Amino acid sequence: MHICKYFCIFAPQNVITMKKILFLVSIIASLAACQKSISVSERIANDAPIMPIRMTSDTTHIVLTDYLPALYGDTNLWKGLQWTTGDGIECLNLVGSAQLVYEMDIVNHNRSIHAISFQDKKGSFAIPVLPNKPVRQALISLGYENDVLRFGFYDEVANPSIEAYIQNRLIDHTLLHAEEDGTWTLDLKELNIKNEELKGRSYLRIFAEDENYLFNDILLPLQDGKIVTDASQLDRHDPQTQILYSVLIDRFYNGNPSNDWKMNSPEVLDIVDYQGGDLAGITQKISEGYFEQLGVNTLWISPITQNPWDAWGCYPFKNGNKYDPTKTYTKFSGYHGYWPIFATQLEQRFGTPDELRTLLDSAHAHGINVVLDYVANHMHINSPTLQQHPDWHTDSILPDGRRNFELWDDARLTTWFDKHIPTLDLERTEVCEQMTDSALYWLENYDLDGFRHDACKHIPEGYWRMLGQKIATRWPGRPIWMIGETYGSPELIGGYVKSGMLNAQFDFNVYFTTREALCGLTGMDQILSNELTSLHTYGAHHTMGNISGNHDQIRFASIAGGAIDIHSSGKEEGWTQEVGIGDAEKAYKRALLLEVINMTLPGVPCIYQGDEYGEVGGNDPDNRHMMRFDKLNADEQYMRAKVSELAHLRRHSMPLLYGDLIPLIDRPDEIIYQRIYLGQKVTVIINRKTLSYEIIED
Repeated sequence: MHICKYFCIFAPQNVITMKKILFLVSIIASLAACQKSISVSERIANDAPIMPIRMTSDTTHIVLTDYLPALYGDTNLWKGLQWTTGDGIECLNLVGSAQLVYEMDIVNHNRSIHAISFQDKKGSFAIPVLPNKPVRQALISLGYENDVLRFGFYDEVANPSIEAYIQNRLIDHTLLHAEEDGTWTLDLKELNIKNEELKGRSYLRIFAEDENYLFNDILLPLQDGKIVTDASQLDRHDPQTQILYSVLIDRFYNGNPSNDWKMNSPEVLDIVDYQGGDLAGITQKISEGYFEQLGVNTLWISPITQNPWDAWGCYPFKNGNKYDPTKTYTKFSGYHGYWPIFATQLEQRFGTPDELRTLLDSAHAHGINVVLDYVANHMHINSPTLQQHPDWHTDSILPDGRRNFELWDDARLTTWFDKHIPTLDLERTEVCEQMTDSALYWLENYDLDGFRHDACKHIPEGYWRMLGQKIATRWPGRPIWMIGETYGSPELIGGYVKSGMLNAQFDFNVYFTTREALCGLTGMDQILSNELTSLHTYGAHHTMGNISGNHDQIRFASIAGGAIDIHSSGKEEGWTQEVGIGDAEKAYKRALLLEVINMTLPGVPCIYQGDEYGEVGGNDPDNRHMMRFDKLNADEQYMRAKVSELAHLRRHSMPLLYGDLIPLIDRPDEIIYQRIYLGQKVTVIINRKTLSYEIIED
């Protein structure tokens, strides 16, 4: 019944074939067989590293399946494991809820690094637990020779405590050697791990603290058990190597005019009608080498699910608009993809299933990942799902009588984004099951490399746990990277960044601070201050997205040149003015400095289409002009060439990919910092007063 219900509701037509049933049954059967034959501890010990538990106070409440998603809901696996903790961590309770989510509280008495260890008859694994101390950037890798790693501190540290892991295995302390010169060594030959267990990619992680500080951790990728020393040993599946490019499909490139279909409605201005961009257009630009030349190796494509074929929403004009002064309002098409009618049907204007598969094949042949924008928070009010289940959305009226529209923080888990896109009640198990299954449909049927998840903070945590568990059990060896969108505090954003939830989110806080600093509204030192907060919250080697902009923000080039006020929403200007570049010299130089910062800080640099050449515009929809590939002016050509140069520098630099960040100078007009990897250094100097930068490789 569950399988039939899924396809009847979410498939393009209300038809289900025996072939689909047999396909799903075979998956379930193979999963069951697989789970019985694999040792839990052996598999998890060799899995991708589990993100550390970070103490946020003396007592931290932990849901263990946030870190061990494959164990969600399986009482037999839990019974087969014994678990212990080091000194200073007291387990107050371990209980199963109705969903069998195992919970406990840990009390960190002496505020030091420890591990929660698990074992069964075949092996053991552990989760690092990091104390709630101020973080100091000082731990660095110093060299690697004859399988011996040398590491230490940028300046003098007395009596540090060191913990190290290979994947999810805690390394015996006796293998970490303190040398007379204050450095430490680890001989990888002494690890006593079978070669086949470290075949391919694995990671060595080192954590350190002293009496007052928790230090940044070291992350070193291994290839067949040896530390990677050359970026050519890495590929697109290494998350830290990604440079992400955001593609708004309808506004990118028209590769197949036969699927063009405008509304041509008198109620819809052309700027919010379909412009013809499609999947074939992306494939063409991949084949032409546009992304490789730019240095990009991951594409985030906007939602591809079927949207309504009629117009919705309304924007009222006070005094006409620049597109048609006689108009007093406009409705919108679903060109952006964020109003799904069907959760598993491809938008016909964008292409066919075969065209999507061709895009993926072409991208992978060129060494490029593709992550899909997936919308789980809401569906269009006319979707067959909500027609059949009118109680599957949240209430549009709050108990206090307020209309529950755009209450982003007051009612973040229930608020509607607009009248025609009700928020799904994902607190209900049956709704959560269906929407997570629909996400898995895209992974089952297409060779996608992950998701960009929309509106994460408006979706309950149970959804992310369920999705993480399904992916972890169905594709345990498949690299699937997931990045989310959450506007809010680092604590709120970081609450979703766990091994069983999301790999990363976009770091809007660093972006907004950088934007203000480059425009002279705050000191440049605030950039490093915010970056250190991010490193403390998300980890020293996180894959958070460092953005140049996105489809919901004013184009930075227009802010940087003074064509539009940074404090403005940019909505009205986008409709009523020709938003340009303003002071061109300031605009392009400041925009380039933003790219320098994004390309040299830890995280994943993210380029919104057009930002590589300094596209202009106000807010939505004025920030969604059709992409331009030629007829760029001299400034735009220079900007694109420099962004490409920066991207290729990052892609080929181990210090910029995995190096530890050491701040050197943080003045109001100048910041200087280093990235250090195995003793190799890259020094970055950025001066706001002269609008200049220097990157020195040593």
